[in-house]
Amino acid sequence: MDFYTIVEKARKTGKIDKGANEVTKAIELGVAKLVVFAKDVEPKEIVLHLSVLCKEKGIPCVEVDSKQKLGIAAGIPVNAAAIAVIKPGDADKDIANIKK
Repeated sequence: MDFYTIVEKARKTGKIDKGANEVTKAIELGVAKLVVFAKDVEPKEIVLHLSVLCKEKGIPCVEVDSKQKLGIAAGIPVNAAAIAVIKPGDADKDIANIKK
């Protein structure tokens, strides 16, 4: 499954939060439906806590290979360390499949 496509779909038809701080807030508030973070973030500490928080809250969390591609999928002109899907929009079925 292509997580960049899911992020892009959610951005166009729903709502996403961008950046490690925003994503952390979305997880803590329990509004995140899916969290996607980049493997190539330096330093790693920026995103290390996300998978732990997601596990505690029962939110699906996936790692992708590129912060540059994640930024493009999020529709921003810079790299993105992490993205939280808040309202999935048309990506609803894709996110439901991840949870299985």
